[in-house]
Amino acid sequence: MLEKLIEKIDKSCTNVNKEMIKKAYYFAENAHKKQKRKSGEPYIIHPVDVACILADMGMDTNTIIAGLLHDVVEDTEYTHQDIAKEFGSEVANLVEGVTKLGRLEYKSKEEQQADNVRKMLLAMAKDIRVIIIKLADRLHNMRTLRYMSVEKQKEKSKETLDIYAPLAHRLGMSKVKWELEDLALRYINPNEYYFIVRKIAEKRAEREKYIENIINQLKKSLDDAKISSDIEGRPKHFYSIYIKMVKKNKTIDQIFDLTAVRVLVNTVKDCYAALGIAHTMYKPIPGRFKDYIAMPKPNMYQSLHSTVIGPQGKPFEIQIRTFEMHRTAEYGIAAHWKYKEGVETEDTIDKKLTWIREMLEWQTETSDAEEFMEGFKIDLFSDEVFVFTPKGIVINLPYGATPIDFAYKIHTDIGNKCTGAKVSGKMVPLDYKLKTGEIVEILVSGNSKGPSIDWLNIVKSNQAKSKIKSWFKKAKKEENIIKGKELLEKETKKQGYNFGEALKSEAIGTILKKYKMNSMDDLYAAVGVGALNLSTVVCRLREVYIKDLKNDGDNLEAVQDQISKSNNRLGKRKNKSPGVIVKGESNVLVRFAKCCNPVPGDDIIGYITKGRGVSIHRSDCKNIDYLLKNKENHVVEVGWGKPKGVEYITEIQLKGEDRPGLLKDSIEVISDSNTSLYAIDAKPVKNSICIIRMKLKITEVNDLRDVMKKLRRIKNVTEVFRTNN
Repeated sequence: MLEKLIEKIDKSCTNVNKEMIKKAYYFAENAHKKQKRKSGEPYIIHPVDVACILADMGMDTNTIIAGLLHDVVEDTEYTHQDIAKEFGSEVANLVEGVTKLGRLEYKSKEEQQADNVRKMLLAMAKDIRVIIIKLADRLHNMRTLRYMSVEKQKEKSKETLDIYAPLAHRLGMSKVKWELEDLALRYINPNEYYFIVRKIAEKRAEREKYIENIINQLKKSLDDAKISSDIEGRPKHFYSIYIKMVKKNKTIDQIFDLTAVRVLVNTVKDCYAALGIAHTMYKPIPGRFKDYIAMPKPNMYQSLHSTVIGPQGKPFEIQIRTFEMHRTAEYGIAAHWKYKEGVETEDTIDKKLTWIREMLEWQTETSDAEEFMEGFKIDLFSDEVFVFTPKGIVINLPYGATPIDFAYKIHTDIGNKCTGAKVSGKMVPLDYKLKTGEIVEILVSGNSKGPSIDWLNIVKSNQAKSKIKSWFKKAKKEENIIKGKELLEKETKKQGYNFGEALKSEAIGTILKKYKMNSMDDLYAAVGVGALNLSTVVCRLREVYIKDLKNDGDNLEAVQDQISKSNNRLGKRKNKSPGVIVKGESNVLVRFAKCCNPVPGDDIIGYITKGRGVSIHRSDCKNIDYLLKNKENHVVEVGWGKPKGVEYITEIQLKGEDRPGLLKDSIEVISDSNTSLYAIDAKPVKNSICIIRMKLKITEVNDLRDVMKKLRRIKNVTEVFRTNN
């Protein structure tokens, strides 16, 4: 293993102290000597493979050592001080940074995810190598995921697609990103993965022969022009193909980059010369050319892309870049450690990571977890447009960005005073979607009253949203306090409890601490301006409020009683038509059977009862089977009318492995849905299994199906179904 690591260092790294690498290897081997992996192999295999991945990237001595030692502090008796003593404080700090990230337990809840990502951003801002080591660690874990349980495979794969692959993309580490995505797809959707693998394999020989023919033609033309080059077929990434098939509804044969070649040359001048030669040989498809050399992506990616019509009229993609650009394309920020003593400097690398500081600045202004995670994924994975200022400076913005996004990217004051915009010399509305290559000029006015609240629905960038919200927080705080309070009171009543009573409880202090607010006025203002998600705040308040009631000695029945009393204070609803038509008649007295609780959308059957009108059952109700067999003449045809605003009570049952927070997560799902909780009962059964019965108020069966689908996604939940007594 040590020899393999040294070989990789010799091949890809410069100025690495191999003696220190050997010392670190023996230190790690001794520390992990009693440990085994899930596969039964010695644990040392994992840190050595992580170090090999880092060596392939051309990382420096301390990073490779930290890769060898990244699990030592977490899994053995050695401490941060022991590492610092043997290998220096820089290595010890890298190991500690990776260890802290390793302790973050991934959960499906947005709040936990957001907290984890914030810690990652802080670690990246401190030393980007912490995340590079963590990505190498995750890559090797994904390569060996087959030894984990199926549940763990899916959980790790989802986490990889949600967080680690986007981070690799944003750092320009495409080689790591593609492999993480392909491995994750293999475990999340094995049927689709192996379908794509088979389809590609079926025509491999034909495609390879076609590409070989193109490579030979291109190579001859470039040699004739005295341009030194390496030409190869571009690897096919299964996840990319899968996304294009799903999102764009394409077949494998319709995806251009299945057939692709990559041309590597020595200089930028050669790149454009090679492109000219390619375009004289093959007809380019209009609108399919992209110049990422003149306008690099924010993750440092540079290349020329063009789709052309090849032999036999088949389209194929060609990518042209220098050898140095290719290394950056594969390893991103990691590639630049190789050149630290030469072309690259600390300042140069620091400039390439300004987006981390921008994201950190934005996240400190964003308390809402859902909004933060949505913005985080947009920042990392969205397509981009490149536009120009009138002076020719390139500004990159997310795809779909508007002149308002552009204005705030230039300066906050320009955004706040923006009154109009010109694109390529023509006036455009402020919701105009900018396109790559356009020149944007912002019109400002000293008499401007500031941004409009509607701009929040127009802008695409987190930076613009954050600055607009910040303006409204300062400019209209009093108005937002009143608005926020009204919204909270109204929403809490919908949720079935009194906001005034909640204010008297300890729940308020917990909520203020959660959202880092100093007073209730700050909370009202944040809700009023839209900086905090209303339903999330109310759900959190309800959760803490109910917890306070329990801590006072109330059991679950007392909590239900509190909810029931709160509902009663709203006043009884007026009787409304139940919305059932009996044989074309809508004025017949009907009631819904308690045994099956039918709701709009269910197939239903009516049963005529003495003195109580028609009893409505679901057609799959066990009781109706008996009635059909024994009292068929009492059964009548019924159907749903078109009632408005009528709520129906139905009951569902949730079964799962008992764990702290399971009841809370279930209530939270209900609160965020189009249903409301009427009653709940939870109890443990044998073997750490628990059952939660919930009565819900809904208006149609689709709402019920939706909430049941979301409940099934909760961690440890094994079964969710409607009850039928």
